[in-house]
Parts: sequence; C-alpha cells; structure tokens
Amino acid sequence: MFEMLMPKIRVNTVFDIDLEGLYAQGYRGIITDLDNTLVGAKAPNATPELVAWFEKVKQAGFKLVIVSNNNMDRVSVFATPLDIEFIHAARKPSNSSFRRAIRMMGLTPEETIMVGDQMLTDVLGGNRLGLHTVLVLPISIHDEGVMTRFNRRLERIALTRLRKKGLWLEEEKKND
Repeated sequence: MFEMLMPKIRVNTVFDIDLEGLYAQGYRGIITDLDNTLVGAKAPNATPELVAWFEKVKQAGFKLVIVSNNNMDRVSVFATPLDIEFIHAARKPSNSSFRRAIRMMGLTPEETIMVGDQMLTDVLGGNRLGLHTVLVLPISIHDEGVMTRFNRRLERIALTRLRKKGLWLEEEKKND
C-alpha cells in the first residue's frame, strides 16, 4: 500500500523538472496540481517565473491541464488568464478527474506526467492510473487548509514506514 505513495521523481519545484528528458522518454502531457505545487494556496495569480515555465512547457511540446481539488472560482481565476485548461473540485485521488484530464489532452496514461505536492492525492491518484508521478515540495505550508494539514500528518506516517522499508532513502526536505 505505501508503495503507491512513492513518486517516480522528487524535485524541489516545478522548475527543477527535466522537461526535455521526459519528452525524450515519450511523455507528451502534464497534469499538474495548483495549490502549493504551482503557487502558494492563497496566491491568486502565477508569478512571472511560473508564466515563463508554462511557456517552456508548451515550447517543449507538452499539453497541460491543471487538476485541483479547489473550487471553480479559485482555479478559474488562476488558469483562465493563462489560457490553461483545468478541472476543479477534482476529488483527487479519485480516478475520474485524472482520466478526464488525459482525455482532454488526447493522450494515454503512459504519455502523461502528474505533478503535485501531496502524496495522498496527487501521487496516489497518478500512480493508480500508471502516470509518471513527480512530487514537488509544497510552496507555502502555512497557507494550507484543514484537510491538507491532516493529509500531511498521514504523509509523515507513510514516510516513516517507507524509510523503514528502505524505499525513501534521503531525509525529508524542509520548505519554509
């Protein structure tokens, strides 16, 4: 069970993802979480650095869909000005939102990457469908809601078990 929480890749931020390398491996689409993956949970808009990253994603040849458990207002205010397709109220790790995003891009699970900051929603949901999962450090844990804070406690328990099994080798990175 805990192995389903293991991402294929762990990076500090989305900016550390090797887009060219993943494209060369056959990946063509990126599903990404919004809150604490792309921007802090309370940041309404993309930073200039993130806007440049989105452009790099498109130039590399990737399709992109934001899949968020947050509400329509939050996700649309962020995604619409950037002309990025999105799914709100996704109920991750439920399979339906991931499947819908894959269909929106016209791809298969084998061609799709899932990027997120939570093991219990983003990584678990992506792994269940065979997506290439990438875990980033959360941007601003101080802005997280009650459910996310609860998930983080469960993640710490899972990390302890994964370390004991020798599956999570380096110490957990901290992000203030």
